[in-house]
Order: sequence, then C-alpha cells, then structure tokens
Amino acid sequence: MVVSKRISYWTVAEVFEWVREQYPSQSKALQQAIAKHAISGRVLLRMKKEQLNRLGMESKLQQEFLRDVLLLRIQEELENLNNIYY
Repeated sequence: MVVSKRISYWTVAEVFEWVREQYPSQSKALQQAIAKHAISGRVLLRMKKEQLNRLGMESKLQQEFLRDVLLLRIQEELENLNNIYY
C-alpha cells in the first residue's frame, strides 16, 4: 500500500486495505474486528497488546501486528519531523 496521506488520518476503509495487504490470510477476521470497533488510522497507531487480546488476536500474530504498527508510528513521526523542518 502506497501511503499518500498521514496514517493518523486513515479511514476505517484505509485500515482495511492495509490489513488486507499485510495479512492476507488473516484479513477477514481482522477486517471484521476493524469494522466492529471502527478502527481508524489514529486508533491503529495507539493499539497495544491489551486491545489485540480483546479483539481475539492470536499471540503470535499480535507480535507481528505490533511490530508493523510500530513501523507505521515511526513513519508518522518522521512525517511530523519533516513538517517541522520544511
């Protein structure tokens, strides 16, 4: 997925797209959880293990998911820094 806008501004549909691309074999269950809880980009960036437990995500997938969310957070922070200096 090519990120054309800040992750914190992603809609639920854009989070769906990211999940579908990152986790093709898990996307159906994750998309249902995203829809049920209206997980936008801003919420996605704040997710922690406790929220993933409540969503019923398996422990192994949680680690991968949290790593990928961390990469999104870093990308968001880099964009923030770029906006300060440019």
